[in-house]
Amino acid sequence: MGLCLSGSDVRGGKQAVGGAQLRPTSAADHTNVSGQNDAVDFFFKSRGLQALFTQIELSLSASKLRDLDIASKSDPMAVVYAKKRDGRLEEIGRTEVIMNNLNPAWIGKISIAFQFEIVQPLVFRVYDVDTKYHNIPVKMLKLEDQDFLGEASCVLSEIVTKQNRTLTLKLHNNYGLRVSRNFGTLSVHAEETVASKSAVEIAFRCSHLQNVDLFSKSDPFLRISRIVESGNSVPIYKTEVINNNLNPIWRPITLSMQQFVSKENPLIIECFDFNTSGNHVLMGKIQKSVGDLEKLHQERTGATFMLPSTQRGHDKVLKSQLFVEKFVEKEQYSFLDYISSGFELNFMVAVDFTASNGNPRNPNSLHYIDPSGRLNSYQQAITEIGEVIQFYDSDRRFPAWGFGGKTFDGTVSHCFNLNGRAGGFEVDGVEGIMAAYASALNNVALAGPTLFGQVINTAARIAGQSLSYDRSKYFVLLIITDGVLTDLQETKDALVRASDLPLSILIVGVGGADFTQMEILDADNGRRLESSTDRVATRDIVQFVPMREVHSGQISVVQALLEELPGQFLTYMRCRDIKPLNVQMAQTCA
Repeated sequence: MGLCLSGSDVRGGKQAVGGAQLRPTSAADHTNVSGQNDAVDFFFKSRGLQALFTQIELSLSASKLRDLDIASKSDPMAVVYAKKRDGRLEEIGRTEVIMNNLNPAWIGKISIAFQFEIVQPLVFRVYDVDTKYHNIPVKMLKLEDQDFLGEASCVLSEIVTKQNRTLTLKLHNNYGLRVSRNFGTLSVHAEETVASKSAVEIAFRCSHLQNVDLFSKSDPFLRISRIVESGNSVPIYKTEVINNNLNPIWRPITLSMQQFVSKENPLIIECFDFNTSGNHVLMGKIQKSVGDLEKLHQERTGATFMLPSTQRGHDKVLKSQLFVEKFVEKEQYSFLDYISSGFELNFMVAVDFTASNGNPRNPNSLHYIDPSGRLNSYQQAITEIGEVIQFYDSDRRFPAWGFGGKTFDGTVSHCFNLNGRAGGFEVDGVEGIMAAYASALNNVALAGPTLFGQVINTAARIAGQSLSYDRSKYFVLLIITDGVLTDLQETKDALVRASDLPLSILIVGVGGADFTQMEILDADNGRRLESSTDRVATRDIVQFVPMREVHSGQISVVQALLEELPGQFLTYMRCRDIKPLNVQMAQTCA
């Protein structure tokens, strides 16, 4: 399972950036209605809602940004917004933060659907991210806490209709006023997404790198860029930094055909010595195509680095070499490849029956059943989410449990059958969940404490048992809760164990409670959960959605629920080399 882990040093810009993403959504981690998400598209298309669009990736770079830092240079990050008809800005995505750089070329791409029949205004904002936030993933950053460096705007068609598909914009202040101060420029390059599943996994190492540090060995990393039609280069990947090592071996990387275009397309591979000041020292440079890299691997030979000279034709040949330790061509199947071949998402539901929800007979209770038919918070969550979840489950028979309630025999149970039957926990469709829930409120007394562990372990047991007879099933446990969790560490332990199984967990928070604990379980801070025995989860399997944000219009329930699920599904399938059923059959027949 170790190969599935992708943790790296997130401090000081030493992490790897770019490469083929496991998430099939956009480069952005924020809720992204303009970027593509296979699961969301599939859901809407099934209802006849199919827009004509071309998927576009935007690469961003800037020059001569303002320097707002005193002891160093600014640490810029770019944020892209779609401007709606009412003037409201809707965030599409964010780049990574580049440390100490006034002329950044960001590696993270922004995905957007280009619809030629409508005008799509875009707004770009650049921020200087404060040093104290460098350990926080960009999607978690609060923009109001960062220093504003400049803003620019255009229409998407302005970019894609340029001959070289690159538009350079002058940055200005965020009031749109023309002032004499120079805010620098922002360049936006657009490329159509290549609809190819081809990818290559490559492992690089270097030997005999020249030491450019005075008091220790160099800290090398590789930056890979693709040369585009205009002759300029677009960065597509940066490896992690290897500290104090002149013979570094980097983790394997995966590049998609979207990134390298073809085996013949030239790539520039540069080796730098990392400096926290942002003044990374070039240690050598090579121009090779993916085809050339494959040949290096086959022949077990190295490529010699060159050091560019200011005098043309006088590049310095170095002793240091680049080797390709691993080169594997692979198909990167999408979420839809699996679903359309017969893979199923099997849904399970668990409802919170703890006393913190309030007495069901009290109109202020989250469990109050209104005689007028108005749905309470739990009923709203079940019905609104039900439309989404039952779409991917063919038999629509859902295991349904309650937890934290005093059941029929007078004992508090942390995993009881919602339908009250001793023999079976499945109910038919969303209507069955609603009926079982209403019945349980009349027969189960709210109690506590709030424990997730038993429900998660029960779901994990079902997911684990399926592996012996059917690897085409993936399970999703939906937990609806008011958010006050008692067994945080036990829940972490259960989640870490479950991370090896074909299981994802969607936690929906109802009411106005403090959901800090749920956000910890979501692990969106870039750190995987750890168990009490220091075991690290092999992958993130939790997504948390507060219903109050859905009801306030900040996010759509479809987008919120399916934002991370395809990526979690693909991480599991790819780590275990499980292929779509039609591919498995073709390989068996061959």
